[in-house]
Amino acid sequence: MAQKPAIPKGTRDFGAKEMAGRNYIFDTVRSVFKKYGYTPLETPSMENLSTLLGKYGEEGDKLLFKILNSGDAFAGVEPQMLQNSNALAMKVCEKGLRYDLTVPFARYVVQHHSELAFPFKRYQIQPVWRADRPQKGRYREFYQCDVDVVGSDSLLNELELVQIADEVFGRLGINVCIKLNNRKVLFGLCDVMGHPDKMVDITVAIDKIDKIGLDAVKEELVERGIDESAIRILEPVLLMQGSAEEKLEAIGGVLASSETGLKGVAELKELFSLIRSAGIRTGVEIDLSLARGLNYYTGAIFEVKALDFTIGSICGGGRYDNLTGIFGLAGLSGVGISFGADRIYDVLSGLGKFPDDAIEGSRALFANMGREEVKALLPLAASLRNAGINCEIYADSVKLKKQFDYADRKGIPFMIIIGESEVASHTANVKNLSTGEQKTVNQSELVDFLLCAEK
Repeated sequence: MAQKPAIPKGTRDFGAKEMAGRNYIFDTVRSVFKKYGYTPLETPSMENLSTLLGKYGEEGDKLLFKILNSGDAFAGVEPQMLQNSNALAMKVCEKGLRYDLTVPFARYVVQHHSELAFPFKRYQIQPVWRADRPQKGRYREFYQCDVDVVGSDSLLNELELVQIADEVFGRLGINVCIKLNNRKVLFGLCDVMGHPDKMVDITVAIDKIDKIGLDAVKEELVERGIDESAIRILEPVLLMQGSAEEKLEAIGGVLASSETGLKGVAELKELFSLIRSAGIRTGVEIDLSLARGLNYYTGAIFEVKALDFTIGSICGGGRYDNLTGIFGLAGLSGVGISFGADRIYDVLSGLGKFPDDAIEGSRALFANMGREEVKALLPLAASLRNAGINCEIYADSVKLKKQFDYADRKGIPFMIIIGESEVASHTANVKNLSTGEQKTVNQSELVDFLLCAEK
C-alpha cells in the first residue's frame, strides 16, 4: 500500500481560501509600506552559511536550516569536526535557508552600497525558515513582511515604524498593544547587576518570560551564572507597573550609575514624546521585560501583541547599529520592524476578521448547455471579465445539478444559464445561489445587472 502523502511538520498548504486571506494581509501591509516611501526588495531563499551564522545568537544558530553540499559532502571531514556543529556545518554545508529578512537586507546594502541613496528604505515580503519545534503559532516556514530604513540614527525612523504598525493593524481591525524597550536599558541593567559581560545570557533568559514565567527565568539565570544578589536587582524591574512616564522615571533611578543605560532611557523618553505628538491610536507601553533575543539589536526594540487572541507576538523589530559592519561596512545604523503574516492570518481567522470581499474566486458561472450555446456566451464571458467580474464557463455539458453543485462547492454566488431559447431572444437567466432568486435579463444588460447585484 502506498504511503499516505504528507508535508513536513511546521509547514502548511494554502488553498484558494487561505491564499485569498494571506493576499489580503500582503496587500494591506504593502499599501501602508508604500505610503511611507518604502520600495520593494527580494533576496534569494538561500544565503551563504557564513552570512547567517553568528547573527542570531547561539540558540538562533541551532535553528538554521543548512543545505548539504552537492556530491560527496562529507569527503574530508575530520573526526574533531564532529565535536563542533558549526565547524562541521561549514565543512559540509556552504549555504542555508534564510532565518529572517534583516541579515540578508544588511548583506544586500553592503554589496550594493554605491548604488543606493541613503537613508535607504525598503520593504520585503518573503518566506523564512527556522528549524524550530512546531506548535500553535510557531512554524518552520512562514512569511515575514519587513520594513527597514538604514543610514540614519534619527528616532523619527522609530516613530515611523510605530505609525506603520498602528495603521496596519488599524486597517486589519486587530486590537493590539505596541510594547517598547531599549537594548541600552538592558545593557545598563546588566551593568548595575555586576554582569555586563553576561548581556547575551541575561537577555536570552528574559526574552522567555512570557513563555516560561518569572520563576523559570530566575532559575535559568542562576544556571547561566547570575548570582542571587544580581537577580534581586533585576526582578523588581521585570515586575514594574505604572505609566510609561512612571516606569522611565523609576528605571532611570535604577540605572543612575550606567551611562549607556541612561542613554537608553533618554531615547525612550524622546520616542514617547514623538509618539504623543503623532497621535498614535494604538496603545503603546514600556515593557522593561521585553528583550528580543536577536544579538544584533542595539537600541529601541518593538513587539506587538494581539489583545483579543492568544498567540505570540505578531510583529517585532528594533534598532541595529553594527549589522552592516559585520559585512565590512561600518557606520550605517538601521532600524526595522517585521510583521508575521502567518500569525496575523491565524488571528484574523480566529476572530473572523477577514472581509467577505477578500475571497478572490469567480463571481459567476456560465452553465454549459451545449456546444452552440457555449459559442454564444463566449463574448458575454469576455465582457464580464473586462468589467472586472471574475467568471468561468463550466467545461462539460452535463446535468445542471452537477454544475450547480460545482458552483456551490466553490462559493460562486451567481449562475448564468443561457439555453437555446435564450440565445434566440438575447437574454440570460441569472440565479442568485444564496437567495435562490432568479431573473431574466437582456444580455446587453448582464454586466450592469451583476455589478448592481454585488453591491
